[in-house]
Amino acid sequence: MRDEEEIREQYEFLTEQLESEDMDHEGVRQMFTYYKRAIGWVLEEEHM
Repeated sequence: MRDEEEIREQYEFLTEQLESEDMDHEGVRQMFTYYKRAIGWVLEEEHM
């Protein structure tokens, strides 16, 4: 299992990638959105 710091770093990386102007292909944007959402849910569940 990954530690919280590694998960947060991955979440921040995905957020930056999603907001990048190079990310203009809709399919790729959608994929990053799903990953970002999934990682957010993991972080949320751990702190409930």
